[in-house]
Amino acid sequence: MFWDKVAFGYEQFEKAINGRVTLMMGVKTAAFIEEGDEVLECACGTGLISRHIAPKCRTLTAVDLSVKMLAQAEKNCAQFDNIRFFKADITHLKCRDERFDKVVAGNVIHLLDDSEAAVRELMRVCKKGGKVIIPTYVSVSPKQMLMYDLIDKTGAKFKRMFTLDTYKQFFADMGLENVRFEIADGVMPCVLAVIDKQ
Repeated sequence: MFWDKVAFGYEQFEKAINGRVTLMMGVKTAAFIEEGDEVLECACGTGLISRHIAPKCRTLTAVDLSVKMLAQAEKNCAQFDNIRFFKADITHLKCRDERFDKVVAGNVIHLLDDSEAAVRELMRVCKKGGKVIIPTYVSVSPKQMLMYDLIDKTGAKFKRMFTLDTYKQFFADMGLENVRFEIADGVMPCVLAVIDKQ
């Protein structure tokens, strides 16, 4: 698996190329987390967002499809005793409906064959009155598109390349109306879609 191969150096690469956005993404995501929350984070990677969420919530269940990414995340988040790490597929989560107060999936939607199935799963496991938070890379300029093309050639394989407008349309096409968007701008901008589950 590609993500197992790059797990060891992924965080260093992310910080070197897009460190400001990576930090903002973690901080902005954590701003939606409250003290009593039980949080699910899908595609946790090496824990770049997890380390911002964990200090703010009651429990964090962090999952990823790559066991080597999970191993790095566990190492990077060793100071937190409220995180549990599991291998899981974002499109087939093995937990009951409405299990979590907040559900996060950072920088993964654009990599999936079936992004809609993933979003449906995230919505399914989120409690009514909770939030689903999905930060995703977007392109707003030809220079940024070139950067994404280079990353794609390494093996990351973007299945979709969103702009801000097409990212908004993605959720509208799924019939999701209670969505707001926050931008973490930088070399590779990231847009957080925050869905209020009614």
